[in-house]
Amino acid sequence: MPLALPDPDDDHPDDSRYLDGEDGAALNAINEVRALEAGRNNLLQLVQLRWLAAAGQFATVLSVHYALHIRLPMPEMLTLLAVLVLFNLACWLRARWMPSVRNAELFAGLLVDVAVLSGQLYYSGGVTNPFIFLFLLQIAVGAVLLPSRYIWFMVSLTGGCFIALTQWHLPLLVPDMVGLALPTHYIGGLLICFAINAGLLVIFIQRIGRNLRTRDARLADLRQRAAEEEHIVRMGLLASGAAHELGTPLATLSVILGDWSRMAPFAGDPELREEIEEMQVQLRRCKAIVSGILMSAGELRGESPVVTTLQGFLDELVEHWRATRSREGLDYRPDVDLPSPRIVSDVGLKQMIDNILDNALEAAPGQPVILRALIEDGQLVLRVRDRGPGFLPEMLERFGKPYQSSKGRAGGGLGLFLALNVVRSLGGRLQARNRDAEEGGGAEVEIRMPLSALAPQGLSDNGGHDAG
Repeated sequence: MPLALPDPDDDHPDDSRYLDGEDGAALNAINEVRALEAGRNNLLQLVQLRWLAAAGQFATVLSVHYALHIRLPMPEMLTLLAVLVLFNLACWLRARWMPSVRNAELFAGLLVDVAVLSGQLYYSGGVTNPFIFLFLLQIAVGAVLLPSRYIWFMVSLTGGCFIALTQWHLPLLVPDMVGLALPTHYIGGLLICFAINAGLLVIFIQRIGRNLRTRDARLADLRQRAAEEEHIVRMGLLASGAAHELGTPLATLSVILGDWSRMAPFAGDPELREEIEEMQVQLRRCKAIVSGILMSAGELRGESPVVTTLQGFLDELVEHWRATRSREGLDYRPDVDLPSPRIVSDVGLKQMIDNILDNALEAAPGQPVILRALIEDGQLVLRVRDRGPGFLPEMLERFGKPYQSSKGRAGGGLGLFLALNVVRSLGGRLQARNRDAEEGGGAEVEIRMPLSALAPQGLSDNGGHDAG
């Protein structure tokens, strides 16, 4: 009876959810090929262990017949052994020349093993043969290699063979047991013992298998998160380096524009003076963005945090967004019963929400973006809605993954990717959906963050860390 172990490459978590478009489809194909290759590897292990089982059976039959002088029907038992050897040779050729093996073929091979074992037991005492419990090894192998729909059929089949061998078998001619028969109650106890052992084997082996697969999936998620965080670190370093480099030319432009504003040709022309003032406003905005990058290049809550209230934070964020974008572009709708606990406001949190609002505005230019704010189950919930065409199905499936964008430019999609990781670092969630026509159409992005993660811890009301 061969015993097979699971192939170490059999469990491959589905990482296609981390990729987009053609890459995800390609990885799905790779996962399918891996599954078929794992079946081939399992078949090869079955072949190897079946050789060992055949050799063991041959040695056992010869020892019992010639050394222990227990008469066995040698022609019949050796014929069954020859059938097993020929079948195993066919399996070896199948695995050698065919690249993939499916579960149904593994199951068919185990059925042949059960049939040969049942035949050997029929010719050697049936239920009185102590090797009858080798059926449990067949069940254990099936529980490791096969899905539930196969293994419970295997349990039923081996149980039926066990029952049949209690009634139909050739007697085992042991010299000390001639004329003796096993009591009916003893045979019934053997059957009950077999059923209990078979059921427990299947249940616990499959539970262990599920736990291992869950662990592998969790490890895959952790590896993906580590890769994303490493990606964020690299982008943070690049952004902070670019911000440092931009500081000098922005300062130079500020000086030049200041000189121009005082020069007579420009000061005397109202149109030119208005354009210079607009350039200075935009330049100050660029400098503020660069300063924000430098402040938020470290940890999310690391630099220049300020303790404020929730309503104060949201009001300031909305006012700043309206001042730097279209004032009519944002429809802010706070909940009427919105509480105002103290929270920590920093640049990273503001930039994350600004980014989602910007994406919504770009999705439906000329249409106002709706921002709803409410508290649910101890969490701050922000819902950003637009009236654009909505997300494509493949974007919703891999929402927040890097380099996935509908804007048609290289490097797009990083905004949602960064927003997702900011929210995740606070223990929250970022979700997206398309609204149906009854709701007005468009898309909705929901941000959920625990208020406990936003609450001040060791910070004073004027910012910075409390003493002591």
